[in-house]
Amino acid sequence: MTDRESAHSRPRPPTGWRRLALRLPILLYRAGLGPLFGKRLLLLHHTGRVSDLDRMTVLEVVSHDPAEASWTVASGFGPRADWYLNLRAQPKTLIRFGSRPHAVTARFLPPEDGAEIMADYARRHPRTARRLCGFMGLPVDGGEASFREAGKAIPFVRLEAVGGPDRDVPGRS
Repeated sequence: MTDRESAHSRPRPPTGWRRLALRLPILLYRAGLGPLFGKRLLLLHHTGRVSDLDRMTVLEVVSHDPAEASWTVASGFGPRADWYLNLRAQPKTLIRFGSRPHAVTARFLPPEDGAEIMADYARRHPRTARRLCGFMGLPVDGGEASFREAGKAIPFVRLEAVGGPDRDVPGRS
């Protein structure tokens, strides 16, 4: 079992009022208030691999490349998060970023890319990067090398727009 697959050190998904609080952004997106989140969050649609039902989750955008129309997100609950497993089963899906929908294909990044992404993220958001690593049980001392090591253990996914940066998607909202 690799570091990425180790379940014992991963946080458990929240329950009760914490789960409700984490699901609140979905309601705001559905009400058309996605632009309130700026460029920090996106709404991901994914199809349940068992139920085949449309599911939604809001994820923090680790990095966004408007020229390439791609968004990078991390699985804070590790490789066993439902949205992550659902994308593994069906990588073509939809996101809503701000008020615009985009058809995307998920590309799962190797640990070496995760190291670079996490080091860059830690430079831009040091406090949030430390909190994320602490939440996931990954030791960091604040130095770039420790964030690179942590980045190797975090599953990162790049969501790449189908058809280019300005393509709107009819249908799901």
